[in-house]
Amino acid sequence: MRETPRPQGIAGESGAEPPQHRTGRALAHSTGALGSGTPHRSDGRSPQTPRGARQSDPVGCLGTTPPVPGRPTFLLYAVGLLSLLTFALVTWQVAVDGPLVGLDERIERRIVGHGPRPLTELLADLGNLTVALPALAASVAYTLWREGRGRRYEVLGVVLAMAVVPALVVPLKALLDRPGPLTAATGYYPSGHAATALVAYCGAAILLTPYPRRAWAMPAALVLTLATGIGLVLRGYHWPLDVIGSWSLCTALLVISSSCTRRSSGRTATGCSGPS
Repeated sequence: MRETPRPQGIAGESGAEPPQHRTGRALAHSTGALGSGTPHRSDGRSPQTPRGARQSDPVGCLGTTPPVPGRPTFLLYAVGLLSLLTFALVTWQVAVDGPLVGLDERIERRIVGHGPRPLTELLADLGNLTVALPALAASVAYTLWREGRGRRYEVLGVVLAMAVVPALVVPLKALLDRPGPLTAATGYYPSGHAATALVAYCGAAILLTPYPRRAWAMPAALVLTLATGIGLVLRGYHWPLDVIGSWSLCTALLVISSSCTRRSSGRTATGCSGPS
């Protein structure tokens, strides 16, 4: 039995042509071909997220800026604001001889002289310029050696904060004229030693903390700052409020300095130098 012959197509119809070899698979990875690694759409429109459409950021610089998480800015500002409020409250109490001053003096009279004298003297000496400044200078030198100009604004901010300490503390001492715990001499609020210790040690920690295996820097700085305050109070060099006032003032100072240097560093990072 003969098979019914299949109808032949009319000349010009595509069905009449012999099958063609498909080269789509062979060209699957060629540049610009359909089905290749370059994304295409069947309607000829560009893909939603084409690789070639990405713009470098900042404009004119090579590469893109990755979304690197920054420091907790809100927490930083909250610490600065709380420090300023604490300093304002303590200073006001000292100026008007308020209830906190009476409590402060009663606490000091109960604890002054406690502890081994050599140890408390050593702790108080941590706030001396001859002890605190070399620690800050070493961290500044290390940062400049590691980074060069890369973190110059952070270094400058810490150095300026240290330089501003006497400009803030000395006028306040003269203005408030508070007598010391064991002497009739005046000019004890706020404590210069406590201020020097906080700015020097915590400023050094700010510079060292970003480096690997330097996470201990800030806890160590806080311990040294606290130890300095304890030594000053136990030796009778300052009232507790003298130390607290210095800590709150200089914490706000470091927050302001850190905020300003972050903005300066950010503006520098967004710019780039090109051929003139």
